[in-house]
Amino acid sequence: MTHTTETHTTLSPGGSDGVEPYKPRSPEFRAAMDALRGLRHDLITDAFAYRPLPPTSADRGLARVLSGRLREYAVWTPHALITAAGLLAMLIGADNSGRGATTNVLVGVLALAPVLLTMVRPVMAFWLSLVATAITYALASTQWEEWPWLAGSFACHLVVLTVVALRTRPRTAAWMWLLTLVYGLVWQGAFGSDVWHYRHSNTLELLFVSALFLLVVSVWHIRKDAQQSVTAQQTVTAHERSRRTLLEERTTIARELHDVVAHHMSVVAIQAEAAPYRVENPPPELEKAFATIRENAVAALTEMRRVLGVVRAEDYEAPDAPQPTLADLDALLDNVREAGLSVDKTVTGAVRELPQGVELSAYRIVQEALSNTLRHAPGASARVEIGYVLGGLGLRVVNGPLPHPALVKPSPGAGHGITGMRERVSMLNGEMTAEATDEGGYEVTVFLPVPLGGEGAA
Repeated sequence: MTHTTETHTTLSPGGSDGVEPYKPRSPEFRAAMDALRGLRHDLITDAFAYRPLPPTSADRGLARVLSGRLREYAVWTPHALITAAGLLAMLIGADNSGRGATTNVLVGVLALAPVLLTMVRPVMAFWLSLVATAITYALASTQWEEWPWLAGSFACHLVVLTVVALRTRPRTAAWMWLLTLVYGLVWQGAFGSDVWHYRHSNTLELLFVSALFLLVVSVWHIRKDAQQSVTAQQTVTAHERSRRTLLEERTTIARELHDVVAHHMSVVAIQAEAAPYRVENPPPELEKAFATIRENAVAALTEMRRVLGVVRAEDYEAPDAPQPTLADLDALLDNVREAGLSVDKTVTGAVRELPQGVELSAYRIVQEALSNTLRHAPGASARVEIGYVLGGLGLRVVNGPLPHPALVKPSPGAGHGITGMRERVSMLNGEMTAEATDEGGYEVTVFLPVPLGGEGAA
């Protein structure tokens, strides 16, 4: 027999069940809770955090202008400055002839210890400074001294606030300043005749001076963060620009390769189709072989266009003229001569026809090298050397220094011309060097290997 258990639910007046309806919190409440969580994290949870102050970089600040052993010591400049500030607070606190020597020593140590602690546990140093202030006042106060911040405690707490703000962040500095205000109000309420009567309390003076220091530190933090953001953005932008330029160069090479290979594959397909008509009564086997050659050529051409077609822009149009080769180099040299560049050409070895990919890459490399000469060394002379050697092609483009550096200023470029040349050389398994000459010019040397069987291929 089946038993059914009935569940009774008490509905609230709003028509819901017994669960209390969700009440959205106001923005003010959420802001207050976030602030309290920030206070707990910055000054309570991290109170015992061990954060030793690292030495500065040898390439920054004072260490950058020094050398030798002084440069090694200069990296500890922040530690020396903090120690000096602590010793100054110690001297200020201990300089009172109206107290005994032992009391002066204790007051000085209580002023020094929190400052030194900022180099290893900065948040704990803030709390220690507040505790040391109370102990110092209990040990050494007189009716003529302002309270609760005696001279040494005043200097100590001011240094601690500044150093901790430098080592943490502006939010932590704001919390420390507010807690210092509360600390002063507690003292005033416990020992003053009126909470808002500050005739004998120097809390306002400490708050005013520390606010100025913390404001300067906060501005420094904001400026530093802005510089880091700009540097990071510039680095990303330069990387993206370099990557984009490299991709554009590879795209250009892929397009040119597509045009070169497409031309040859089209010629193969046409010749294979026309070959049977050049022979009277060709055997069926020959016709079938030529048909297979044509089908394979067309299939390879279609597949290549499908793969390489993705690198073409939507508005890209295939050039009507054939791709340039080394035979067109004289026209290029005439063009750069008209632009004001004095250039000579030297050819060694037996001139022969090379694979079109090699011819095209060689032409583009010479073109880019001469363009760099026009851009970076206007008015200088250049020399193009082409060497047909066994198993490859050698290129050398060298330009002289600027004739009048003070009068002629080079034009800045994108700086990716050398990258494009290396891409072309790497594509052909060649070798390339690009470096400055002893005379102050620049030299680009390239060797493009060509298999013996590939020379003269059409």
